[in-house]
Amino acid sequence: MRNIILITSKEIKTYFASPMAYIVGGMFLGLTWLFFNTSIVPGESNPITESNVRGYLEPTTLLFIIFSPLITMRLFSEEEKLGTLELLLTSPVKDWEIVIGKYLASTVILISTLLCTFFYVILISMYSTPDFGPLLSAYLGIILYGIATLGVGLFASSLSSNQIVSAVVGIVILLLLSFLDSLGAMIDGIPSTIFNEIALNYHYGDFTKGVIDIRNIVYYLSTASVFLFFTVLILEMRRWR
Repeated sequence: MRNIILITSKEIKTYFASPMAYIVGGMFLGLTWLFFNTSIVPGESNPITESNVRGYLEPTTLLFIIFSPLITMRLFSEEEKLGTLELLLTSPVKDWEIVIGKYLASTVILISTLLCTFFYVILISMYSTPDFGPLLSAYLGIILYGIATLGVGLFASSLSSNQIVSAVVGIVILLLLSFLDSLGAMIDGIPSTIFNEIALNYHYGDFTKGVIDIRNIVYYLSTASVFLFFTVLILEMRRWR
């Protein structure tokens, strides 16, 4: 446990010491503000309601396709490029501790950024009396969606010493996982059901309606776990190369 905490702390400090952290975070917050503004309907007696927050959170899931790989791209790629990954792998730290430590760091970064968007919830509270049930469930859904994409991004980072390549690989995988439900809508039968169940977007809709289905929670946690497991396998292969 101590090793995981040390790795997590080190990665968080390294990330926030980099200008990229503020560039990526600023872009994310700027785009969510744009989504929030476009969800406001001018001329209505109560133009700002909880539907505005839910309306901006749905397109925000698309940002994770790019945002998560940008957060995670350096976690293994930079270590390999600098030659510090070999030192880490030969240290008395287990592979799964390395993976979990780096993953927790990226999760803290993502949630910290999302907390800044809670300003929108405060804003609608000033203009209306929102139903916080759907709002909180939507935020729970977006966090679960995000941690699943971070698992994919971390896996992509373990595949290459080039950060750009890692980011592109992560984006491609997330694009496929995000829009499989669109492909499923074009076909019928069992293949359609399979594509829907695998798709990231398919499991998010219920959260925006205030419905917390345990199956959707299990899906996102399982997706993250599967890709973290793949990442551990990649590290083990490198250890024995």
